[in-house]
Amino acid sequence: MDENLTPPPPAPPPSLSSGTSPANKDENTTGIVCHLLGFAGMAVPFGNVIGPLVLWLIKRGDSPYLDAVGKEVLNFNISWTIYGLIAAALIFVVVGLLILPVLGIAWIIFVVMGSIKASEGKIYRYPLTIRLIS
Repeated sequence: MDENLTPPPPAPPPSLSSGTSPANKDENTTGIVCHLLGFAGMAVPFGNVIGPLVLWLIKRGDSPYLDAVGKEVLNFNISWTIYGLIAAALIFVVVGLLILPVLGIAWIIFVVMGSIKASEGKIYRYPLTIRLIS
């Protein structure tokens, strides 16, 4: 027997930036809920930010996947809240009347897309998002 045999080095963990994650079913479900909590903004002012923020603060230490999903959802909802406020201010010059509905429809579509990706255990990178939380 050769005593100089050493086991191969462990494989590096999957990269969260690649769009895949080592998430298990519970993490996937929590990721879906984090995305869907954005709809709380339809019932409570700024609920689209408060809901995901609370969940992220509770779950961010549980896994790198949940931390990454929470940050992405928060950045998206904060960004789109800013865009919505700007569009609302532009209502006085009529442009906001055109922009606000488009923003609302796009926001709903992106939230649903993010939820679908979370159900697959992937991290969805929202478009047009300002990365405030890194």
